[in-house]
Amino acid sequence: MTLPAEERPLHVLVVDDSAVVREALTAVLRSGGMSVATAADPLIAQEKIKRERPDVIVLDLEMPRMDGLSFLRKLRAEDPIPVVICSGLTGHYAEAAILALEEGASEVVTKPKLGVRDFLHESAIRIIDAVRAAAGTRWRTARPRPVAKPLGPVPRPALRITSDKVVALGASTGGTEALRFLLEAMPPDAPGMVIVQHMPEGFTAAFAKRLHGLCRIEVKEAANGDRVNEGRALIAPGNRHLVLVRSGAHYAVEVMDGPLVSRHRPSVDVLFRSVSQAAGPNALGVLMTGMGDDGADGLLAMKQSGAMTFAQDEASCVVFGMPRAAIVRGAVHQVLPLTRIPQAILTSAREA
Repeated sequence: MTLPAEERPLHVLVVDDSAVVREALTAVLRSGGMSVATAADPLIAQEKIKRERPDVIVLDLEMPRMDGLSFLRKLRAEDPIPVVICSGLTGHYAEAAILALEEGASEVVTKPKLGVRDFLHESAIRIIDAVRAAAGTRWRTARPRPVAKPLGPVPRPALRITSDKVVALGASTGGTEALRFLLEAMPPDAPGMVIVQHMPEGFTAAFAKRLHGLCRIEVKEAANGDRVNEGRALIAPGNRHLVLVRSGAHYAVEVMDGPLVSRHRPSVDVLFRSVSQAAGPNALGVLMTGMGDDGADGLLAMKQSGAMTFAQDEASCVVFGMPRAAIVRGAVHQVLPLTRIPQAILTSAREA
């Protein structure tokens, strides 16, 4: 007897040319109650998909016979199965992983290092959560375009000494493309932004670099002491928490270690709580697409401190978990589609 889809365990296909990595990922996913099949390359994977279609594919990028990005594009055209990219940390691999997210992959997780048989507990949590999140996603079609995207290069503004408003953004699954849309729509004098996007160590720098080349504002991976100024967006480094602090008349950020909070590091809750304390009513909070509830309590703290708060609506989310949790907690002033969030941020910042 075949179990209904909601009762059977998730079926995951791991596609990686390393037998050691396949073994390690299989052990982790099975510990999360999933059934696992493996393939050494995409051509073998295609044959296995014909016999049993997986709920999620965990995909390496560098493989013989067909690379992972080509396989991802083939899937998108033929059979859009949710994909989690399992990639290395170096610049080349990180940049390829960011491109894979733009091509429709749901999540990215870090490639196991030497001694991969000994996964740390945190690594297992991240991988299992990423696969579960991917299983609940839908493939994106055409990405909405910003209404004010410049036709050519726009000179970046000189950064001002102070920032009147601080915008705090949190996102997870589907957030890379949602943030890309939002930040591309920002004018050069947009309020300073602090951002947590759930992403592993090594990938946030490549993500920030990619956005910096597309946007009219400065986008960078946050470092200790960075000022929060108009025309600048700071993204929390992978595997580090980001907090906002008040420094005299200015806002700045601190990057720090610490335990997982709401199952994540960086955690949206950590950032949002710090913003509620440092900026209070001088802040705006936005919680976007993602699985789980990270950011819901922090957004409530921001609202209670006088900040204006927004959540992305279900129709425009890849996964509605985080916004839904915030709405249920009463943390949200307005629920908006992604296409309306940039203007809502600018209007609220200018009216305050």
